[in-house]
Amino acid sequence: MVQKYQSPVRVYKYPFELIMVAYERRFPNCPLIPMFVNSEIISESQSEDGETKVVERRCTVDVDAPRLLKRIAGVEYLYFIQKNSLDRRQRTLHIEVYNESFSSKVFVREHCCYTVHPENEDWTCFEQSADMDIKSFFGFENSAEKIAMKQYASSIKKGKEIIEFYLKQLEEEGITHVPLWTPPPAPTTSHQLPVSLARANPACSSRAHPGSTDILHGSPDDKLDADYISRYLGKLTPFQESCLIRLRQWLQETHKGKIPKDQHVLRFLRSRDFNLDKAKEALCHTLTWRKQHQMDFLLDTWLCPQLLQDYYTGGWHHHDKDGRPLYILRLGQMDTKGLVRTLGEETLLRHVMSINEEGLRLCEETTKIFGKPISCWTCLVDLEGLNMRHLWRPGIKALLRIIELVGANYPETLGRLLILRAPRVFPVLWTLVSPFIDENTRKKFLIYAGNDYQDPGGLVDYINKDFIPDFLGGDCLCDVPEGGLVPKSLYRTAEELENEDVKLWTENIYKSASVFKGAPHEVLIEITDASSVITWDFDVCKGDIIFNIYHSRRAPQPAKRDALSAHNLACPCSNNVQFIDRSWMLGQDYSMVETALTCREGESVQGSHVTRWPGLYILQWRFYSIPTCISSSRPRVDDVLASLQVSSHKCKLMYFTEVLQSTDFRGSMSSLESSHSGFSLLSATTTSSSQSQTSSTISR
Repeated sequence: MVQKYQSPVRVYKYPFELIMVAYERRFPNCPLIPMFVNSEIISESQSEDGETKVVERRCTVDVDAPRLLKRIAGVEYLYFIQKNSLDRRQRTLHIEVYNESFSSKVFVREHCCYTVHPENEDWTCFEQSADMDIKSFFGFENSAEKIAMKQYASSIKKGKEIIEFYLKQLEEEGITHVPLWTPPPAPTTSHQLPVSLARANPACSSRAHPGSTDILHGSPDDKLDADYISRYLGKLTPFQESCLIRLRQWLQETHKGKIPKDQHVLRFLRSRDFNLDKAKEALCHTLTWRKQHQMDFLLDTWLCPQLLQDYYTGGWHHHDKDGRPLYILRLGQMDTKGLVRTLGEETLLRHVMSINEEGLRLCEETTKIFGKPISCWTCLVDLEGLNMRHLWRPGIKALLRIIELVGANYPETLGRLLILRAPRVFPVLWTLVSPFIDENTRKKFLIYAGNDYQDPGGLVDYINKDFIPDFLGGDCLCDVPEGGLVPKSLYRTAEELENEDVKLWTENIYKSASVFKGAPHEVLIEITDASSVITWDFDVCKGDIIFNIYHSRRAPQPAKRDALSAHNLACPCSNNVQFIDRSWMLGQDYSMVETALTCREGESVQGSHVTRWPGLYILQWRFYSIPTCISSSRPRVDDVLASLQVSSHKCKLMYFTEVLQSTDFRGSMSSLESSHSGFSLLSATTTSSSQSQTSSTISR
């Protein structure tokens, strides 16, 4: 089993050269690391001008392992090989470490890197990652994995403390500055030119590591720095930090141009107990759902009906003692039947989604206000007035659907749920809804019957007295509507509500389609002006597909929707269309204008094509299948795994296309130009690079 670990970037607010002097003091041994027994240099080399230096050491480590495990292994110490490569000109130190002991059973490789901060040449960045492959270890594989993780966590925690200890020691000795390395005098000044240029341009002298444009110390835009994680995300273990960074990197590879904020990625990891595969799957489904229903624009587009403003008994009200936004819902005063009969289930659902979106925004604001990470809110539910009329079946159905959607798309947003004045009928309601609530969420519920919430250990333990609403005996005025019965004269027929629901959820720009083996889905676009720009944005919801763009030299036949009958496949939704006739010859009747792009399940793809000729263009998504012939007698592992994944002959995708004039094209589709969502962010680099685009591109 292979385990990968990645730490965030640690930032030292000291120059690289001073950090190197402090680092060298760790050898040959370091009292601050008891497990580091000793080290000896086995090879050392340096370039003639002193620019580069390579040192290889054998390190003796006393692993904090059970005595029994050491006796079975027959060793007291473990030995590691450490290779340090210092480049004084580039101001980098790369450290490679791997185990010499038990390398046939357990292989551990660690890479560390010291580089100059990309935004401040007087600061130094430190990164650390590790791979561990436990093949066999005397039947103690799980124990060995836990021990290795413990040692890695200890190393990450101690690393920065040790450097800072030696920096303080150097300061006490009066060493606060180490001059930059300069090459020895040369016969001509030509060799000195790169150095002067490097000094004039700090960006040249600091080799930025991957993703360094994100490292802005102390800024919310900082995506890797440890101080940023502590300030905006909260305390994480090394393993949790590693999962966050790895999932974020995966999102950058598969969802270029738009990725969720780190706070939301972390919510999905927490809800899946930091299982990467489960978090990936849940997050992909959410991103598709958000795009399909345009959730990024909900707060700007949703107009709350006046009826909801008058009769929906819920609203935001200050914050609790932990700084979390506080939402109050007077459920016992709400006429759920009246709201459903007048507005419909979908309108209520849309309103609840807007509440969750606003909650995400409020969490960001309170994080800045209180100076600590706040990622969830507190909900206070007052059940006074709850009776059997609230157990109306369609109302319960709507409530269960809300619970399902909120749990799937807004995990770990509820910090605490306070249920007050629960009446006798409440156990009946709880029996109906509790099976649909996640176990971890149920643990956050605190239920008070009658006036128990006024006792010690009640409401005052969670909400400041100044913020307790007046209807609960406090002095704070609350703007939450009191509710009441919705007039029956406003009730609407089932047909009217159904039409309203269809209109509400179909007003989006994305379309869904199915792609079958032998039956691709195609979109026909007519271009009248040369140099127009065809843009696309699609998500692969299920299966793997190949995306092509063709230019047709002849008018396609009318769209065929019954092509699947020849393949004995059902097409109940008729959302599969073909324009290219099977009799057409590629290169004669139509031609390919872009290189085919293979897209895997879960990927989100955006791109554009600048047309060269007027006429008809066809965007095609076709089923991807593993080639039957394999050049090697032994199939590759990737091919075998991929073939096992193709368990269905049906793929699903969600897409949007748009044609823009070249003068209006700004590198991004109109559907992707908003960056103010509480959930998603656009990549500034994607937009800026697209603006300078002069040729057709397919971006992933």
